[in-house]
Amino acid sequence: MNSESTPSAKQFALLTAVTAAAIAVHGYHPYVEDAEIYVPGIKKALNPALYPFNTGFFASHAHLTLFPNLIAASVRITHLPFDWALLLWQFGSVFMLLLGCWHLGRLCFDDPRAKWGSVALVASLLTIPVAGTALYIMDQYVTSRALSTPAVLFLVINAAEKKFVRAGLWAVFTASVHPLMVVFGLSFVFLIVVMGQRGMARRIERPASALMLIPFFPPMTDAYRQVLQSRSYFFLLQWEWYEWVGIFAPLVIFWWFSRVAKRRGLSLLELLCKVSIVFGLVFFVVAAVITIPKSLARFAELQPMRSLHLLYVLLFIVAGGLLAQFVLKSHWWRWALLFLPIAGGMFYAGRQLFPDSPHLELPDRAPQNDWASAFLWIKSNTPIDAYFALDPEHMELPGEDQHGFRAMAERSMLADKIKDSGAVTMFPALAETWQEQTREQDGWKNFHPADFQRLQQKFGVNWFVLTEGLPGMACPYKNRAVAVCRLP
Repeated sequence: MNSESTPSAKQFALLTAVTAAAIAVHGYHPYVEDAEIYVPGIKKALNPALYPFNTGFFASHAHLTLFPNLIAASVRITHLPFDWALLLWQFGSVFMLLLGCWHLGRLCFDDPRAKWGSVALVASLLTIPVAGTALYIMDQYVTSRALSTPAVLFLVINAAEKKFVRAGLWAVFTASVHPLMVVFGLSFVFLIVVMGQRGMARRIERPASALMLIPFFPPMTDAYRQVLQSRSYFFLLQWEWYEWVGIFAPLVIFWWFSRVAKRRGLSLLELLCKVSIVFGLVFFVVAAVITIPKSLARFAELQPMRSLHLLYVLLFIVAGGLLAQFVLKSHWWRWALLFLPIAGGMFYAGRQLFPDSPHLELPDRAPQNDWASAFLWIKSNTPIDAYFALDPEHMELPGEDQHGFRAMAERSMLADKIKDSGAVTMFPALAETWQEQTREQDGWKNFHPADFQRLQQKFGVNWFVLTEGLPGMACPYKNRAVAVCRLP
């Protein structure tokens, strides 16, 4: 084990530089994908007058976590512009994750270079998909998972060091920002304690104990079942073959790593590898029990396979450390030969995800995406209580690049079929509202002014974002991709 317990000033500076490089490689997009769920909760905390309609599609998440209140409090205290605060939180989250990699590498390996191999490999692979879970190690924007990921890693680190008071504090913090992820962290720590002290003979608690949670999961309705079945990552039998490889290949690699660790006398590394194998198998069994029988589909929202997120982080930490200690060593050209192609490949993949937006959507830069430009115009030029309707699949339209309307425009919106359906999977009480609103928007691409009048009369929407203006509608804003219109 490396005796160095904290990074020096020079090492902190290097970690900061690696963090900046990681964000440059993987990109920064503060208002895309799941930011459409998390950012409105923060903005609502800062200004309760926002989003007077349909708040349930993001507030349901916000009510389960202190994440939006924490980010909002930082904005109030520092008086930073909102966009700059998000960027600093993103930078801080990536930095803390890499600092955790540094510490775990320090504990597991006896070569000082190994911890930097751990840091470098994780930094290079932040946006690699985690099997079929629909997760990355770290998103290109701030979510509660951006905070819980380094927190869970430090929970594991402190447990491995037998600093259980610190581990408990990290567990409390994780639970406050992401109640699901703390379950995985505590389960891993439980296995560390059990397997580290009493070996494999110790009986693990049966997954069936989860049946105690039955009263918290209401019976499935037709509307909820429709939404749930649209999320293939909830159900193991809907995963592709290569996603199944992503379940078991890491366990085989951990087994190999444990053999290497045993031969080299790296006892903590050997323990972590063995714990990872048991951890992965236990949650796979839980996932199979929950997601394969149709009668238990209402428990699918527990998403036990998201345990793979922690496994992948640990896998790359261990792999990077072993590569640095036994292969790369002090040969700079070997480091460059390994990490430059990885970083280049991840950069290319990131550009394919958001081809019509800047790779770094930094604060105070005019948006180059037409949809984003329209959303920002709406933010500045429409009443705060304006109620919008958009194509319910607008986040998947060419050129939109998955920018969130509520997050950017700060206005209420009828339910969509992309992100709002994800909220429904976690909060079944929203299912009927979602189904009613999305059904009324079926055939959107062929709508005429009479259809928009119907939406106005039924739901009270008074503004529309269209791909082209229509006769009889006033459109005060247009660009190459969209028009912002309202009925006379």
